[in-house]
Amino acid sequence: MNIWIIVIGVMVLSWIVSATLKSKFRKYSKIPVDNGMSGREVAERMLRDNGIYDVRVESVQGQLTDHYNPEKKTINLSQEVYNGRSVAAAAVAAHETGHAVQHATAYAWLGFRSKMVPAVSFSSKWVSWILLAGVLMINTFPALLFAGIVLFALTTVFSFITLPVEFNASQRALAWLSNAGITSYQNHDKAQDALKWAASTYVVAALGSLATLLYYIMLFTGGSRD
Repeated sequence: MNIWIIVIGVMVLSWIVSATLKSKFRKYSKIPVDNGMSGREVAERMLRDNGIYDVRVESVQGQLTDHYNPEKKTINLSQEVYNGRSVAAAAVAAHETGHAVQHATAYAWLGFRSKMVPAVSFSSKWVSWILLAGVLMINTFPALLFAGIVLFALTTVFSFITLPVEFNASQRALAWLSNAGITSYQNHDKAQDALKWAASTYVVAALGSLATLLYYIMLFTGGSRD
């Protein structure tokens, strides 16, 4: 019962953080940056300032779908960020560019995370089915549930390794935005606030994954039957 309270609590917290992030993004999307640069222009300038010339900045569909692709070396910005000339657009664009800078400078946590991607992709594809089968066959074939727990543990570790990568990208972004004069003392705190809430989504996701992992471990050990 206790673990279910934790799981439900994390789900509620996740909804609150997600709703707050969207609200913050809408709010800060209405505040223009002083120099009028678009998200694309912010990303391109940050790349140049860091001596990076082999990364492309592209536009993608969706909202808050911004990401950096290390294999293709592309910074993919949602249309609202790509074309936006707001504090929110500048913050998100700089954050994603921060990942490109991490890649170019061989940031250790990003390298570790990238090495885990193939294993995590395999785990994510099969873990739900294996866990379901393991729960149904827990009395006849408990090893199956154990295998599912191992796969799920891999994704949980991955979610925690993601945290320093995201925090560091935001730190790089905020430092550059200030030093480059993209944000001013009037609006820099707003860029910081937007990235703080964006990072919070990763924290909640990691905690949710850990809570779920603990549930399956308790189920396997018989703790949930007490």
